[in-house]
Amino acid sequence: MTDPETPTDDPSFRFEYDPAILRAGPGCVDDLETELATQGFDRALVVCGSTVGSTPAVIDPVTEGLGDRLAGVFAETTPEKRLETAVDGLERLRAVEADVLVSLGGGSSLDTAKVISVLAASNRSPDVLGRELADTGTIAVPDDGLPPIVAIPTTLAGADLSMVAGVTASPSSGLVDEEASGGVGDPQLMPAAVFADPELVATTPRSVLAASAMNGFDKGIETLYARNATPITDATAIRGLEKLHDGLLAFGRGSDDDETFGTLVEGILLVQYGISRPGESTLSIIHAFGHGLTRTYDVQQGAAHAIVAPAVLEYLFEHVDGRRELLAEALGVSEAAESAEVIVDAVDDIGDALGLPSRLRDVDGPDRSEFPDVAEAILADGMMENVPAGLEPTAEEIEGVLERAW
Repeated sequence: MTDPETPTDDPSFRFEYDPAILRAGPGCVDDLETELATQGFDRALVVCGSTVGSTPAVIDPVTEGLGDRLAGVFAETTPEKRLETAVDGLERLRAVEADVLVSLGGGSSLDTAKVISVLAASNRSPDVLGRELADTGTIAVPDDGLPPIVAIPTTLAGADLSMVAGVTASPSSGLVDEEASGGVGDPQLMPAAVFADPELVATTPRSVLAASAMNGFDKGIETLYARNATPITDATAIRGLEKLHDGLLAFGRGSDDDETFGTLVEGILLVQYGISRPGESTLSIIHAFGHGLTRTYDVQQGAAHAIVAPAVLEYLFEHVDGRRELLAEALGVSEAAESAEVIVDAVDDIGDALGLPSRLRDVDGPDRSEFPDVAEAILADGMMENVPAGLEPTAEEIEGVLERAW
């Protein structure tokens, strides 16, 4: 069992991180034009989904905040994060001569904006990029020339301070012969600025916020026990989890006041600080389970996390310390004698408060007969590289966790 104070036996660390400018607080989008002027951006293309683009309470504060720097709105993103959508977005970017992309909404809009940026800097045709995605699972990011991105989140998934993006392509696009998926990643894809406005987050339906929040909450949980945790990410994750724990319980009780949303936004910003760094991430085994359950099944990411997180933590604590002392501190249960059990219960309580499912059998996921294939996909996920030191999961153990979650 490893020392609870350090993720490995070596206390030395290297922390390389160049985050976005952070703007937070009610009405902060009013300062969009000022921030763009400060950073030297002249013409902004807003990238969002059709619902966001047609909802005045969301889109109007952003377009008004951009003022004379608004070049246009591209309201065509979808949860599938299609390469063909990014190609259409690139045409719009060029048509309005924009020099900065402003993503508005959830992670799918931000991911699409990032892919648009990559396409804008590439001198290769979309069909060539489609074949590259199909063959390699990624698209090479050019060394320079990427239009910068400003992110305005309306959910609590915590995808804003990230250097990566997911992308898919369908055969109907003419870019690939069969369904393809993968991602892009590069430090240049870190947003130039993030505007975390709780008034915009409050416009999102409660059910969407609840599911996204579980994903964001687990980012803080995993950051503490990740193999590459640092004292810096410890500090931000602990404080972020404290805020999210209190804010999500209040939100689950029906609180919709400014204080609750302000607390949630601050917590989400903190737990994602430093988790996406050049060549590494602090996301770990819970996210690997989430990927394994959502890539081939119709399970929403946050719901998958709510179901598997308690079972994954039980398994983890049976084999390693998992820095449970820090987790207990962050979740407000540090006085409990059996910290492992109360940590699991505290995480389970968050899912219950948010009204999320707690059993795998209750969602449109895999049958038990498919658990061996799901377990292999989870073991192959890149996030498994960040499991705590001393934990060496096997396919049989992963199947056992799925059985617990069933």
